[in-house]
Amino acid sequence: MPGENLTRDEARERAALLSVDGYDVFLDLRTAVGEEDGDGPRTFRSVTTIRFRSNEPGAATFADLIAPSVTSVSLNGRDLDPGQVFDGSRVLLEDLAGENELVVDAQCAYSRTGEGMHRFVDPEDGEVYLYTQYEPADSRRVFANFEQPDLKAPFRFEVRAPEGWTVWSNGAGEQADGVWRFAETKPISTYITCVTAGPYHYVTDSYERTFEDGTRLEIPLGALCRKGLAPYFDADDVFLVTKQGLDFFHDHFDYPYPFGKYDQAFVPEYNLGAMENPGLVTFREEFIFRGRVTRASYEGRANVILHEMAHMWFGDLVTMVWWDDLWLKESFADFMGTFANVGATRFTDAWITFANRRKAWAYRADQLPSTHPVTADIRDLQDAKLNFDGITYAKGASVLKQLVAYVGQDAFLEGARRYFKRNAYGNTRLGDLLSVLEETSGRDMSAWARKWLQTAGVNSLTPQVLLDAEGRVDELAVLQEAAESHPELRPHRVAVGLYRRTAEGALERYTRVEVDVDGPRTVVAELAGAEAPELVLVNDDDLTYCKIRFDDTSLATLREHLGSITDPLARALCWSALWNLTRDALLPAADFVDLVTRFARRESDIGVLQMLHAWANSALVNYAAPAWRQTGERLLAEVALRDLRAAEPGSEQQLAWARFLASVAAGPDELALLRGLLDGTEKIDGLEVDQELRWAFLEPLAAHGAADETVLAAELARDDTASGKRHQVRCLAARPSEAVKAQAWAQVVESDALSNALVEATIAGFAQPSQRELIAPFAPKYFAAIERVWRERSIQIGMDVVRGLFPSYPTEQGAQATLDAADAWLAAHEDAAPALRRLVLEARDDLARAMRAQAAGA
Repeated sequence: MPGENLTRDEARERAALLSVDGYDVFLDLRTAVGEEDGDGPRTFRSVTTIRFRSNEPGAATFADLIAPSVTSVSLNGRDLDPGQVFDGSRVLLEDLAGENELVVDAQCAYSRTGEGMHRFVDPEDGEVYLYTQYEPADSRRVFANFEQPDLKAPFRFEVRAPEGWTVWSNGAGEQADGVWRFAETKPISTYITCVTAGPYHYVTDSYERTFEDGTRLEIPLGALCRKGLAPYFDADDVFLVTKQGLDFFHDHFDYPYPFGKYDQAFVPEYNLGAMENPGLVTFREEFIFRGRVTRASYEGRANVILHEMAHMWFGDLVTMVWWDDLWLKESFADFMGTFANVGATRFTDAWITFANRRKAWAYRADQLPSTHPVTADIRDLQDAKLNFDGITYAKGASVLKQLVAYVGQDAFLEGARRYFKRNAYGNTRLGDLLSVLEETSGRDMSAWARKWLQTAGVNSLTPQVLLDAEGRVDELAVLQEAAESHPELRPHRVAVGLYRRTAEGALERYTRVEVDVDGPRTVVAELAGAEAPELVLVNDDDLTYCKIRFDDTSLATLREHLGSITDPLARALCWSALWNLTRDALLPAADFVDLVTRFARRESDIGVLQMLHAWANSALVNYAAPAWRQTGERLLAEVALRDLRAAEPGSEQQLAWARFLASVAAGPDELALLRGLLDGTEKIDGLEVDQELRWAFLEPLAAHGAADETVLAAELARDDTASGKRHQVRCLAARPSEAVKAQAWAQVVESDALSNALVEATIAGFAQPSQRELIAPFAPKYFAAIERVWRERSIQIGMDVVRGLFPSYPTEQGAQATLDAADAWLAAHEDAAPALRRLVLEARDDLARAMRAQAAGA
């Protein structure tokens, strides 16, 4: 519907006209179980009462609702004709009074795309599970409302559910006469309301805190998941991190958690990592680990728990006016997640993961043609959906880390405390935050914000070392560069570290200086006279957001002694810098792969090791010269097998190398080993091949024609669960057959029968880099289909299809033709939805970058 894509201008106009006093929402979810009724979508009854005021009596506006049908609409006791006032996405409201009451009785549709009220049927036991997911604007799929973040209001939910079910919402709930009634919420935005319902497994705990003034706070804690996952659910660890986080944020924010209870729901087929609904945070259930995982997975889960908890203040208590300032919640939560992980939990090295993994996401996003300032220009909801990206999250968090270095941690946290107290339950813009930071730091924040928040692009910092006749540093300068497309040079507070090898061969830092880098060349006067370094690490300790470059001496040192750097953060920063050089076609992919084969086995941080595995694979698939690709495949497979056998039995390094072997296995020897590990004829001491690892081994076997449909069906029978079904679907689509690829394409592009999770699995199986010749014929079909898919499917499915099926793995002969086809599509579709054009432009840019790196490597 044309009205689905709410614009910023429409939202501003409506916010200037209205203020909302409260919502009463009744949902009848008994239709979630039982047989389908009729040919249309399965629906539920939704009755919404909205009390709101208009400062312009007689004016007109609209409410938002996406529903198959509306039974009745009443405005101020006046019945309106649904056929006249409802167009499928909006309810027209004319002749408003000063004080108004709107009642909308509708039939809303259950979702299979993870948007709105998602309905999941567990194949293991046939149980039905429901949950809602709304960000940025899908609560209108469940109840009528004013769907924009700055029209906050209290909400009261009532839900009638099937017998035997439990229902949760933002507030505490009680059941009486078959209806669950929930306590009224504080004023919150529509997109963070939530309902979860079904026969979930539920575990409880509590958090208690006595503050210095004697005030006592008790927060009921809950954690829930599907019954089928209950045997794997380590709720004790979830509660441990939750309590540690609540203590940390209470210590630092000086504002008690404001939303009563704290439930955390791990739900199936979730599109996001998690969502910060106050009182009922939802997570993807993959955070419940069915098999053995490394410490990095537990650290990642803790980071997400703390990220969502930070949102209770940054986002829920204080919310941005419109999605332009999405960073006011996401950048802060991303920064605070790691800040709290380091400060409150057992994951004290989480800044290493941030430097290595999160920033890689930001660096990629910031070099795409679609890059944007942290404070973005968000014209409408489709723009908003795509701006949940590496800029808003990881670059924004990196910029905040730089801000802490710039103003000091105490001033930063005091600014946050004042920000919460002044704006509680309200909405803010950039200026509201800058004003309190100016107060607490005494610095002019406007120039800093203009450079860091209101411009796009990433700078490169390169050391320039001049030695005197005695071989000591005569002058050390930092050169700053920017891309032609985004020429802004920024002020950077950085640490410059000098490293030399010890007598034992370790590469260690012997001097460190903090300096403000500004402009194209900054001399670090304090380093004059220092011993000549073998390695200069600009941005040591990762204080700023930049691409690190190396002088020739430093690069030569890394080629021979990268594994000898003793500090794990410094080592991670060097790996990240080398990866950026590879992506920028300044270091051949073959050289990066060589470094991984020689030094990855010496990596002590398991998260960094797993990132190196992913980068090595990507270097081979995307950036290596095609003529070298086969050599690289053999090299990585040999190294994976060597280091798998050499790893300590039962260690997480062994598990990481086993998973890496599965990702690179292509030759008969590796495939035979995987098959033997599956059927028990092969054994590696200490390696437990659990169910998740079995599926990881089966995918390369399927992709190389060594596991057919019968084998995969037998494995599903062994693991007849929702997780098993997703794995099987991915493996089925990975098989090397024209008929298989045609079927997978049809299931995703020509049909909407699959749920969001199975669409994702099918796409992952279809797009195998080892099958370039097989998937090449689908490139023209892609460009012919995407506009129709974008128009007909939900935005989430549209994004999955457009991103996932772009022909990213062309043959060597077909690469230029694919690039030309993308350019031709963009030229011919200048009037296509901007969000769709952005997705195609990003994928096209990734391909062009890969082609440049391949040419450089050749």
